[in-house]
Amino acid sequence: MDCGPTRGQECGGGEGVADDPQPFEVFEHTADVGVVARGRTLEELFANAGLAMFHLVADLDAVAERERQELTVEGQDWESLLVRWLNELLYWLDAKGMLFRRFQVEELSPYRLRAVAWGERMDPRRHDLHMGIKGVTRHLLQVGREDGWWRAQVVFDI
Repeated sequence: MDCGPTRGQECGGGEGVADDPQPFEVFEHTADVGVVARGRTLEELFANAGLAMFHLVADLDAVAERERQELTVEGQDWESLLVRWLNELLYWLDAKGMLFRRFQVEELSPYRLRAVAWGERMDPRRHDLHMGIKGVTRHLLQVGREDGWWRAQVVFDI
């Protein structure tokens, strides 16, 4: 499935029970782009939010799991933790040139997230970049439960 940044397009997953929602979907917002991530658990939700952000940046099918990185962030609540998590991933993208394609959240509370991310450094010969993300905004930011699933909405400044 081609999951480009198109309004309301659902992306990822496709496995599991037919009624399971996709792990994330992309939506446009003025000059920005947003995602709605979902998960059965908060750990899955945060992993899917990271996956969604990197999906916006690159074709993840071309990204190998060559490197493993342990990451820890702290926040005051679920929303601030989500923003700090995505900003930490954005730092690794911008400063280190890392593209991550898989995440495993190992510890999670409203105040702390510890996770492992797998991916590789950007290689312009193999990785087509879709867009650059300047930052994670708090505009329309939400983390909560919906229909038995955890749901997060976040907008990225592009």
